[in-house]
Amino acid sequence: MKVLHFYRTYYPDSFGGIEQVIRQMCVGSGRLGIDHTVLTLTRAKQDFSLEYEGHKIERVPLDFEIASTGFSARSIMRLSQLAREADLVHYHFPWPFMDLAHFLARVNKPSILTYHSDIVRQKNLMRLYQPLMRRFLGNVDRIIATSPNYMASSPVLAQYRDKAEVITYGLDKSIYPEPSAELMQKWRAECGERFFLFVGVLRYYKGLHILLEAAAGAPFPVVIVGAGPIEAELKEHAARLKLNNVRFVGAVPEEDKVALLKLCYALAFPSHLRSEAFGISLLEGAMYGKPMVSSEIGTGTSYINNHQETGLVAPPSDPQALRAAMQTLWDNPQMAQEMGRRAEQRYWQLFTADKMAERYVALYRQVLADHAGRGAAAGKPGLAQRS
Repeated sequence: MKVLHFYRTYYPDSFGGIEQVIRQMCVGSGRLGIDHTVLTLTRAKQDFSLEYEGHKIERVPLDFEIASTGFSARSIMRLSQLAREADLVHYHFPWPFMDLAHFLARVNKPSILTYHSDIVRQKNLMRLYQPLMRRFLGNVDRIIATSPNYMASSPVLAQYRDKAEVITYGLDKSIYPEPSAELMQKWRAECGERFFLFVGVLRYYKGLHILLEAAAGAPFPVVIVGAGPIEAELKEHAARLKLNNVRFVGAVPEEDKVALLKLCYALAFPSHLRSEAFGISLLEGAMYGKPMVSSEIGTGTSYINNHQETGLVAPPSDPQALRAAMQTLWDNPQMAQEMGRRAEQRYWQLFTADKMAERYVALYRQVLADHAGRGAAAGKPGLAQRS
């Protein structure tokens, strides 16, 4: 079976949470016989194809961006070409240009859409985009929410319950690199062995200004891993607060990230807006057996981190409540250790890449079978399935 994914960014140009999820989908279900191609945009000036971990990546030039939405005339033609070769098209929402490209490319193949997040910030543009979004969501065969929490709380998903279902994200721990003893010692010397860790792109919805305010005057150190559009702003805020217990280490290679995940005391994940629909780095913390502190925003973060079971969940946008939760973990090492143990157990029960891959492969086959059945009922040839 050939599956085409379409999303605005992907490896090796970017390494965000959705890119990680698509990677895990492709690698995991690739082992089950699915042939994946990812069509994405690039800032390079020409098309470029490569093989990555057993699947194909087709990159086409980005023409321009409006409100963080990339546009590419070339991608419309490539989507049309690649969709004709595929058995099924797998879209990744939100990306308003994708909706437009779907119709302009006249895609006429079975399609599913993973609904990664509501559109939260661009409220004025949302009013203009809404008719196109509704037509697109109505046109795809199946919509996938990434947690029961998000399914229950999204006003958009509520309109499509008849064709929506939940498949949670999953990670394959075996593809994460094992850090060398020398690297572990390097980070141990720089950060110690007892610190709160944040990992992620430094974006507006990550709530890092709240984390900085929570850390002001606190007895615990905080290590922030990542780069992003508000990095300079955050460092200026930390300087104003005169924080000497917060360390920005920037973006680091995967092996270094794993070393810090293994060394840290707990994960701090202060995202305060619904743009944070799941929290892949939070799940990575659970995978490495770490207790977590997060905020209740009605999304998958509270599906990963169950309050009082795998960590503590604080109200959003409340530095005092976040600090109190962090202090509680800091002062109770035995409780923190037990929460970390339960977090890892929950990862193995619910969030492995194998479980995610199996569910997506079953969905792909069901959608193709439904199309074949409808074609037969209408007296038309069914869609051929390749496996």
